[in-house]
Formats: sequence, structure tokens, C-alpha cells
Amino acid sequence: MKMIVCNKEQLSIVRDLANTIWPSTYGNILSTAQLEYMLDTFYSIANLEKQMNNGQVFELLLEDNNVIGFVAYELNCNFENLNQPLTKIHKIYLLLETQGKGFGKFMINEIVKIAKSNNQKGIFLNVNKYNKAKIFYEKLGFVISKEEVIDIGNDYVMDDYVMEYLF
Repeated sequence: MKMIVCNKEQLSIVRDLANTIWPSTYGNILSTAQLEYMLDTFYSIANLEKQMNNGQVFELLLEDNNVIGFVAYELNCNFENLNQPLTKIHKIYLLLETQGKGFGKFMINEIVKIAKSNNQKGIFLNVNKYNKAKIFYEKLGFVISKEEVIDIGNDYVMDDYVMEYLF
């Protein structure tokens, strides 16, 4: 297994993966309307390009040359005004049939290596309060640092925990 950095021409792969993964991940948490709104908003090619231009690095996870997941992270995000360089994981998703096989842990470990090699002091991410991935992050050493409700437009919100893993 390996991770490769995406170029703009590969963002359609990220979009297609999100459209495949999100219904099984969030289908019991979000309404169909909110799910569709979020996919259309966050995963349009134009928005993915904007996220990339604003500093997010997108990487694809490959197993035997098959793309099975993706991650987007950003170095040097200031979190809670801690005045220390931290890496934010904006997105991390795997195809449902590949979950529980160590791929998520591999991706987190790769991001930790990248963060450490860039003199970051830790990583953090948001996770929906009802997403079972929260337990996965806790097993890897992440701790909840705060709760936040984020207005994403169209009368929808993201009800999240912010979780951090400091080095």
C-alpha cells in the first residue's frame, strides 16, 4: 500500500470516492438532503481545486494500484491559538469494504511522519459526534479537545468534536 499526492487532474477521483463513501458513512447520521448538499458543496471540482490552492494536500491511498481511499491535510494550521505549528486533517476516507484492515492507521501514520518532518507539534481533525470513526481516532491516541457546531449554509450544521494528537 502507498499514498500518492494528487494533482488537479486527479481530483475527480477524490470526488467519486466521496460520492461512494459518504452515503455509507453518514447515511444514518445526516438527512439525504444534507448529505447531497455537503457532497455537492465540498466535493465539486471547483471547491476541491480551491481547497488545494488554499494549502490542502490531497493524497490517494493505493493498494495493488487500486485507489481505496484519500486524505487531505494542511500543514501549519493554528489551532486554539496554541501558537505552535499543527497539521489539520481535513478529510480522511476509505471505501467501506477496506475499513478495519489497517489502512486508516497507515494513513494516519503517514500524516504523522509528514507532520513531524515539517516540524509540526501534532495533528488535529474534526469528526462528526455520531461517526463511529471517533472510536478509531481514540484508539490511535487522539483526544477530544472541544466540541463545535459549524454552520455550513442552507440551514445545515456540522456537529463535531475536534480531536487532537500532539507529539
